[in-house]
Amino acid sequence: MDKYQAYPQYVTSGVEWIASFPREWHLTRVKFESYVKARVGWHGLKSDDFTDEGPYLVTGSDFKGPVIDWKECYHCDIERYDQDPYIQLKDGDLLITKDGTIGKVALVNNLDGKATLNSGVFVVRPLANNYTSRFYFWLLQSSVFTGFVDHNKTGSTIVHLYQDTFVNFRYAMPSLPEQQKIADFLDHETAKIDTLIDKQQQLITLLKEKRQAVISHAVTKGLNPNAPMRDSGVEWLGEVPAHWSVLSLGKVTLSKCDGPFGSGLKSDHYTESGVRVIRLQNIKMGKYFDGEGAFINEEYYKNNLRNHDVEAGDVLIAGLGDPRNPVGRACIAPDDITPAMVKADCFRFRLDEKKVVPDFIAQQLSASSFHDAGKLSNGSTRARIPLSLMTTRKIAVCSKKEQLQILEHIKQLASQFDRLEEEAGLAIGLMQERRAALISSAVTGKIDVRNWVAPKASNNNKEVAV
Repeated sequence: MDKYQAYPQYVTSGVEWIASFPREWHLTRVKFESYVKARVGWHGLKSDDFTDEGPYLVTGSDFKGPVIDWKECYHCDIERYDQDPYIQLKDGDLLITKDGTIGKVALVNNLDGKATLNSGVFVVRPLANNYTSRFYFWLLQSSVFTGFVDHNKTGSTIVHLYQDTFVNFRYAMPSLPEQQKIADFLDHETAKIDTLIDKQQQLITLLKEKRQAVISHAVTKGLNPNAPMRDSGVEWLGEVPAHWSVLSLGKVTLSKCDGPFGSGLKSDHYTESGVRVIRLQNIKMGKYFDGEGAFINEEYYKNNLRNHDVEAGDVLIAGLGDPRNPVGRACIAPDDITPAMVKADCFRFRLDEKKVVPDFIAQQLSASSFHDAGKLSNGSTRARIPLSLMTTRKIAVCSKKEQLQILEHIKQLASQFDRLEEEAGLAIGLMQERRAALISSAVTGKIDVRNWVAPKASNNNKEVAV
């Protein structure tokens, strides 16, 4: 912020979340400047009221960054739309979520039909031509507003921002021309930061794809680029080193099980501690993710579910998946997992460690999950493979010594990718902090942008003489 100047004079606000503000600005409240409405509670829509056509019905989940994703919006019938004229939307309206994740903000634009609000969202409009909604859009993303929300929010698990609280939000208001200049400044400067953030996010995506590609190559082609190759006879595997064996997973399996279906495991069996229940969200591509644990009573497990047991070193496989988390992905149960069991749609394979290294097999199964597992599965949106079919999946096996060498190579590569992804993540964090600081500084007058002029776009498309 060093390159920006401050205003000549400031006054103390006496408000905790404002501190001081430029002398030319004035303190005000939302209720003095804005029309604020939301759907009345008893008008709340039920699932039967959501339709595939008719007026748009906007909810907080339709906020996609600063705009509304009209293509994903639900609809309602015209009677529900007409029921409350105060929340019938128009271009330029400012929307803010008031329940759950409170304080998400979006501007209504490109509205091509009638639209109304479901519960959980305020519509905010100027009472007169006293402010621009674009300035409010940035104001409500600043530390001034988040400080106000933190000071006033109610609820523990689900928080709410009540209307009588929101309308009493105090802030410092600049003149209308200054508001427009601040909005223009933030539109331009945050767009530049957002572009940089997007590039770092794309880099992380590419790093993850590259990581998976090099792991897949290592566990299916080996580390010796000059090794003689042969056709594996398996479409997804293609050629494998000539000295490798191709066989089904069942050939190296000592025992296997899936999780209990039906009444074997109900919600009332869960406890705060005891025997860990391994769920689909724990099984990631080649690694176990702990996350929030689920447990059942140890006595009930011993009497009813011990055939679904898991030990350290077992291969855990997802029998259900979607495009982001493919069916057939696998990982190794960690050393501290016992006692544990698998839930429905999760499989436990205990392998013959005289023949294979379980972690090598888990990495290879994950590498193939986008290929053979997808073909073996049934279902479209969510793919499922039964335990009996999972046993038939083909694997390519080399000596245990070579498997361990490949795993060590993967470990070193993973460390390099982890470092690169961490650096990109830190860069994103710093840019997000700068973005937030820039917004807060501009809308509170900590920096003076009245003389800011948008840089002229460079002309890279000049006509070239030929």
